[in-house]
Amino acid sequence: MEMEITLPEEVPVMTLPNVAFFPQALMPLHIFEPRYRQMLKDVLATNRLFAVTGLDANLLDQPGQFEPPHRIASVGIVRACQKNANGTSNLLLQGLCRVELLSIVTDEPYRRIKVRALPSEPVADPAENVRLRTELARLIALKQKFGAPVPPEMAEFLRTVEDPEVFIDLAAFSLCDDSALKQRLLETLNVRRRLELFAGQLRRDIEALRLRRKLQGNLPDERISDN
Repeated sequence: MEMEITLPEEVPVMTLPNVAFFPQALMPLHIFEPRYRQMLKDVLATNRLFAVTGLDANLLDQPGQFEPPHRIASVGIVRACQKNANGTSNLLLQGLCRVELLSIVTDEPYRRIKVRALPSEPVADPAENVRLRTELARLIALKQKFGAPVPPEMAEFLRTVEDPEVFIDLAAFSLCDDSALKQRLLETLNVRRRLELFAGQLRRDIEALRLRRKLQGNLPDERISDN
């Protein structure tokens, strides 16, 4: 997909709290702010591309910072858009590629940034990545078995995704609950390391669920404090 679309040097961007947007992921967005309504009008009239980046909370208290963005984001393409009678819009954005934010060009009437594409690092051992993808799928299924809120339709869809890079990006976007880890996964260009990082978090989650089940015994969730 990245090969079919030429990434421009500048793109509009939305900066959102607690969000890490990944390549291949589908993100529904409700556009209601005037600046983003104008942005959407402009991108629909041109290449349908804009970036989504997370808000870097660590920089919020620094002087002169307005909606400080994380340095690594993803550019997406508007796949579907419905305008509402009140001027707002609902759209579906599909991630295309990771980008590095090089500079903020302007904040008026909406933010535009200079970017460069960030491809994943070359795969040193494809077979190892395939093995890690299989292990990650097993851990997701195990976490689901222990009662974690894993959407069954997403778990089912991931079982059909064979490419390790696509698998980890979709799994991280859809199933990672830790916003800091999610951003770290977005920033990790080595696919093997990406797979290992998320697998490590899943193992910790599963151990916590095992312990909870052991301590809970036969008590229902609402009575676990009685144990």
